[in-house]
Amino acid sequence: MRDYIHFADHLSTAVGKAFSWCIVVLMFGTCYEVVMAYAFNAPTLWNFDFSMQMYGAIFMMAGAYTLSTEAHVRGDVIYRLFKPRTQGYIDFVLYFIFFFPGVLALAFYGFDYAMLAWKIKETSWSSPAQIQIYMVKFMIPLAGVLLTLQGISEVFRCVICIKTGHWPARLVVAEETEKILMRTAQDEDQKDVI
Repeated sequence: MRDYIHFADHLSTAVGKAFSWCIVVLMFGTCYEVVMAYAFNAPTLWNFDFSMQMYGAIFMMAGAYTLSTEAHVRGDVIYRLFKPRTQGYIDFVLYFIFFFPGVLALAFYGFDYAMLAWKIKETSWSSPAQIQIYMVKFMIPLAGVLLTLQGISEVFRCVICIKTGHWPARLVVAEETEKILMRTAQDEDQKDVI
């Protein structure tokens, strides 16, 4: 199980970091549009669709990375008060009730959706540029597959936590601001003591 967790975390991190570069591409595209529209009075027809595709790529392909780092929004007001073993049981059950049905539907129905888009050579309907978007639609089932792989890893984490009473370490951890501030305050207190 730990080997699979390691594999899934590395895969999710690699894909998430690779697609994070879409933000840079999106920024350059937006800057180009602003310069063309306001400096040269020649706005582009394609930039709106391009921006939507870049944002969609970031959103879809970063989901597994976000899950692997525990960075998803969680209402854990009560949950964090439970012991790790109880948290493991809760997460284990909720993954099967809520998570897997959604991501498996995303993978299976997303594949049909992407195949239909490829078959009809779908173009964008939202702008006059009518750029081709059927290739980008394959990110939908791909995101579902990556989320499924990472979800299996999270279930394995739950099983390990239930058995040992401790959560396995993560490759990358997204810390809450409150924890960072508390650690910084504790470090400063320790410096004052020394």
